[in-house]
Amino acid sequence: MRKFFLLFVFSLYVCAASGQQQKTLAPTPPMGWMTWNFFADNIHEKDIREMADAMVATGMVEAGYDYIFIDDGWQGGRDNRNNIIADPKKFPSGIKALAEYVHGKGIKLGIYSDAAQLTCAGYTASLGFEEQDAKTFASWDIDYLKYDYCHAPKDSATAVERYTKMSEALRKSGRDIVFGICEWGQREPWHWAAEAGGHLWRTTYDVRDKWKNLSDQENAEGIIDILDINAELHAYAGPGRWNDADMLVVGLYGKPGPSGDLGGIGMTDTEYQSQMSLWSIMASPLIATNDVRNMNEPTKRILLNKEVIAVNQDPLGKQAERKVKNDTWNVFVKPLENGEVAVAILNRDGKSKNYSIKWAELGLDGKYEVRDLWEHKTVGKGKSWKGRVQSHETKLFRLKKI
Repeated sequence: MRKFFLLFVFSLYVCAASGQQQKTLAPTPPMGWMTWNFFADNIHEKDIREMADAMVATGMVEAGYDYIFIDDGWQGGRDNRNNIIADPKKFPSGIKALAEYVHGKGIKLGIYSDAAQLTCAGYTASLGFEEQDAKTFASWDIDYLKYDYCHAPKDSATAVERYTKMSEALRKSGRDIVFGICEWGQREPWHWAAEAGGHLWRTTYDVRDKWKNLSDQENAEGIIDILDINAELHAYAGPGRWNDADMLVVGLYGKPGPSGDLGGIGMTDTEYQSQMSLWSIMASPLIATNDVRNMNEPTKRILLNKEVIAVNQDPLGKQAERKVKNDTWNVFVKPLENGEVAVAILNRDGKSKNYSIKWAELGLDGKYEVRDLWEHKTVGKGKSWKGRVQSHETKLFRLKKI
C-alpha cells in the first residue's frame, strides 16, 4: 500500500513538472500599445498612465489590447551596484509603481533593452548584465521584454548567443516574461529564434507610415514591403512563436517621428484598414502606436473590430498562406480552430477593380457562407465570390461551410 502511495505521489509530481515545462507564453499573438512611434524617446510616466486610462475608456483593453510596451528611452543608467535604473525625471515614481498602476487596469507592462552596450537611441543596454537586468525587470513585475540589436555584430552566431543568454536569464528570473527578439530579420530569426528562447521575432526593418517604399533606401519599409517578406514565413509561426511584422501605424496620419521618417507621409483609412486585415490574417502581433487618447472614428473602427481581432487571436495559431500572388492580387487563406476559414483579398493596384474567385482555387471544396468582417454581414453563399475591391483595399471574409 505504501509503495502504491509513493508511486501515486511521484506520478503527480511528474505530471505537475510536465505541465510547467509545457506552459506556453504568448499562445496567441501579443496585442497592445507601444510608445515608440508616437513619443520616440520623449516618454514620461504621466503619458503612459494616460494611455492606460484611455485604453480602458476606449474599449481597447476589452478588445484584447492588454499590453503597454515602454520602448527605448526609459533608462537612467546604472546605480553604484550596476543595477539598471529608470530615468528619475521621466519616471519619478519608478517602473514598479507604473507596473502596479497598469496591472490595476488589466494591462501588462513591457519594457525595452538591447543586446549591446547601448540601445538604438544611445541609452544604457544589457550586454554583460543579462542576469542582473532580468532579475531587475522581474522585481519590477515586468511581463514582456523587447530586445533590440543596435550596435551589435552583423553575424548570426553572435545574435543567437546573445539572445539565448538573455532568454535564459529571463527564465531564471522567477517571473514569466515574454521575450520579443528584434534584430529586424536580417539574420533570418525564423530559423533560430524560437530555439534561442524567443516568443516572437521581427521579420523586417522598422515599419514606416506609408503604403510602399518607393526609394532604394534601406530601412524604409512600407506596408507592402513588409507584407511581401512576412507572407513567405507562414510555416514558422504557431502558438508561442510568431513572425512579428512590426507595429500598426493605424491612425498616425503621417505624424512626425520614427514612423514619419524616410517617406512616412501617412496613409488613407482604406490603407490603414488593409494593414489591420493583413497583420491579423498573418497572425502578427497587433501593437498600436497612435494617440489612444485622441482617436477619430475611423481609427476606432479599425482597431476595435472584434471580428477581425478574432482572426488574429484564433487559438489554432496558424499564419495565413498566400495562395494568389501577382502584381495586382494577393489572396490569403488561414484555417481557424472551429473549422471555418479566413480569407483576405488584397487589391495592390492603384485603381479599383472587380475580382472573382472560386473557393476551390484556394483548396476549399464545397459551398460556404461568406461573412464580410468589415461590413459585419453575410455577403454571399456558394462556391465562389465576386465583387469590387477598392485600390489598396483588403477584403476580409470568414467562410463557414454549408
